[in-house]
Amino acid sequence: MGLARWRREWLLLAIGGVTVAAMEAVPATAAQLDYVRSFEGIDEYRLDNGLQVLLFPDSGQSTTTVNITYLVGSASERYGETGMAHLLEHLMFKGSTHHPKIPDELTAHGSRPNGTTWYDRTNYFETFPATAENLEWALDLEADRMVNSFLDPADLESEMTVVRNEFELGENQPLSILQERVYSTAYLWHNYGNSTIGARSDIENVPMSKIRAFYQTWYRPDNAVLVVAGRFDRDLALDLITRKFAPIVPPDLPIPVQYTVEPAQDGPRAVTLRRVGDVQEVALAYHIPAGPHADQVPLAVFARIVGATPTGRLHELLVEKQKATSVWASADRLHDPGLFTVFCEVPKDLPITDVLATMIESVENPPAITQEEVDRAREQLLSKWHKRMRNTSWAAVGLSEWAAMGDWRLLFLLRDRLASVTVEDVERVAADYLRETNRTTGIYAPTEERDRVEIPPTPDLKTMLADYSTTQLASSGEEFDASPGNIESLLQRVELPVGTKLALLPKPTRGHTVNLRLRMNLGSEESLRGKKAIGDLTGDMLMRGTEQHSRDQLHDELDALQAQFYVWGSARQVGASIQVEREHLEETLRLLAEVLRRPAFSSEEFGQLVQARLTRLEESKHEPQALTRERVARAYQPWDPEDVRYTFAVDDWMEQLRSVDLDAMRDFHREFYGANAMEIAVVGDFDPVTTQEQLAALFGDWKSHQPFTRLRAKPKRELVLRERIEVADKESASLLAMLPLRLRDDDPAYPALLLGSFMTGGGFLNSRLSQRIRQQEGLSYSVGCWFDASRWDKDGSFGGWAAYAPANDAAVVRAFEEEIQRVVDEGFTPEEVKAAKAGWLQQRALSRGVDRELVGTLLTREDEERTLEWDAELEAKVAALTPQAIHAAFQRYIDPERISYVRAGSFEEASKADQAEEVGP
Repeated sequence: MGLARWRREWLLLAIGGVTVAAMEAVPATAAQLDYVRSFEGIDEYRLDNGLQVLLFPDSGQSTTTVNITYLVGSASERYGETGMAHLLEHLMFKGSTHHPKIPDELTAHGSRPNGTTWYDRTNYFETFPATAENLEWALDLEADRMVNSFLDPADLESEMTVVRNEFELGENQPLSILQERVYSTAYLWHNYGNSTIGARSDIENVPMSKIRAFYQTWYRPDNAVLVVAGRFDRDLALDLITRKFAPIVPPDLPIPVQYTVEPAQDGPRAVTLRRVGDVQEVALAYHIPAGPHADQVPLAVFARIVGATPTGRLHELLVEKQKATSVWASADRLHDPGLFTVFCEVPKDLPITDVLATMIESVENPPAITQEEVDRAREQLLSKWHKRMRNTSWAAVGLSEWAAMGDWRLLFLLRDRLASVTVEDVERVAADYLRETNRTTGIYAPTEERDRVEIPPTPDLKTMLADYSTTQLASSGEEFDASPGNIESLLQRVELPVGTKLALLPKPTRGHTVNLRLRMNLGSEESLRGKKAIGDLTGDMLMRGTEQHSRDQLHDELDALQAQFYVWGSARQVGASIQVEREHLEETLRLLAEVLRRPAFSSEEFGQLVQARLTRLEESKHEPQALTRERVARAYQPWDPEDVRYTFAVDDWMEQLRSVDLDAMRDFHREFYGANAMEIAVVGDFDPVTTQEQLAALFGDWKSHQPFTRLRAKPKRELVLRERIEVADKESASLLAMLPLRLRDDDPAYPALLLGSFMTGGGFLNSRLSQRIRQQEGLSYSVGCWFDASRWDKDGSFGGWAAYAPANDAAVVRAFEEEIQRVVDEGFTPEEVKAAKAGWLQQRALSRGVDRELVGTLLTREDEERTLEWDAELEAKVAALTPQAIHAAFQRYIDPERISYVRAGSFEEASKADQAEEVGP
């Protein structure tokens, strides 16, 4: 959660003890589901009650996504009610008439759910294994939440504090607060000037009567768009949608019309934010047209030209010259006119005057824009568009943004407009909108003459889209059985002569997509001694240019191929992840080999990298979560400083990074990199013979000089920590709990501990810790626990985390201790175990049904020297678990007295504030 939620038939709602009829039911047989249009594989229908329905079938998926979007967000809130749309989103997960325990159901059906709130819309979605039963459940849930949500005052009391903690998490981030201040300064009247999270006082005080009124006004079928995407039976889906949603009658109250128009800005505005921190931020903002306006596309192109990394002008002028560590730009796409923004991050010891001057000059008086720059930006944006549309689940949720702008087809109109954008278009919009009198910055600069930028109105979409049509069609995959047995029957395992292990799973996919994951294991305990910093920086340099391509050229090539392409590395391991269409797989693999085998090790890029790493580390000194992780890791580690697994203190690690030179990195790459200890997994629409031959040609002669020997674990230090780390000016604290366990994943207790930990702190808001700390007491927005164990060594761990207000520190620790003790003392009920099994098993099936996750699983099994038979056996063991077996495993391994609790936050400030309230008037 963080921005959204759900609903269904409006039957009876209780308001302050008075029962009122919110909607009248009509027979489903009397309802009509009318076909509207088909557009690029998406079919649109509309019910008599106004519900817009979009079907986006992709039989190549083994999952289904249901997403419902309400065309209302924080922009519709009134004075004193900021954050109410988001707070309502949270409350929508508390239960409804026919679904009283929504978190339990979401977990039991193995779904991946969420809800999000933004300026113009709120949406609720769940992705789940594609079965008729799951589809009916999801549609019934959304229909019920549309009208029958409980909205209990007791839930508001507990959830308010959870949302307040989410607010406090944002208050920890200087950049987040600066963005809020810039927007609130740029907008005088329009609600885009208010952050979606809202004002703290409104979050704490908004009454349930106003939330109910908001709910009844906006949550209705004639203000909603329902999307069903992935694998499903079309006739069944249409029948279920008609039966579930058609009986809902919209209220007589008309949908309110939003009529506030932000006036033209009549001079530059400025805002300064002063808070404790270690990184400076500089921002520019300019009013621009609404998302549907034709000028949006050239503005988006200009944002890439100015702010893209590493190809943008400001990256070259500021980051490459080490005046700043990062810069980015964007053009809002909203229902009403938004902002064009540029943000820059500057180390605290560098001056910002020159940085700000360079930003303003580059935006308001840019040098002539070249055709090459426009072509590159277009390719980057089109590549991003195609990557996302290949993911049906993402597209189902992403349609929310376009529907909120007025029509979901705008998604495709954006793509078509990108194809025809010109240099002249980009230069014109920059000159029209990005001007001094339309600027909001962190500096005040008065002007003597009146100069206003008039923003054109939002276009009439009915007229604009009346004759819009398309002939482009996306390919669809075929049904795929994601069971371990079927995957194993189709999987091809090959070992190349040099030693590289391949796991190849060819299968039809939507858009002919291929996913590839690579892992290269490096060195041994002895050969890697003293080389942690060298190895880490070597891995970071891989994507910063090769002998054949500069960093800019490399990114341009990948954008042209529309490839998702990531390579990362450390002193112990190098990894890569690729998603690309079949026709571009061969070229993408050549680039992968080039990145891995022939990095450039540019001195300029190296200087930028080290500066950025040092800036992040400096910032981490004041981040509660980073401080707890560092403290726990350093306390338990059994390694000496020369060992590659050693965790350095931040200042020591910064010195280690400063001491590395390019020659040492080149030597490390030459000595340790090679394909003899490499594993590659490929899933999707590819020819396994051709791909195997290409991989053999690319990597078959590449062998490292230092052989790989798997690092074996040593027992963690025996200790129990109860510590608080004081951090200034942080409104959210962080807790990290830790208990080392001496077992491997072949221990007989492993399945029981796995499911028990899932019930203790996993699932979706229905675990023991979440029910107590978030749902009942409202102490934390984020809380949970983990359990893991190694394939190779007895090096497991059990632990937990939470984010919360510093004043709640004692209550959060107490709740953690009591809930874990209760599990050890009492175990779990048969009902809890039954529901957890169903949810956990469906989540496993869901993960195997998503190609980008399945390829990761196959790679892990190759590294573990296992087949997916291990998965099948583990799932069978979990399915056979009894409450008694889980209780016995917890009693044997989980000792509450040995769990460490380390917290970081502004505890002294919270204590002083409490004392001030106690002695105040």
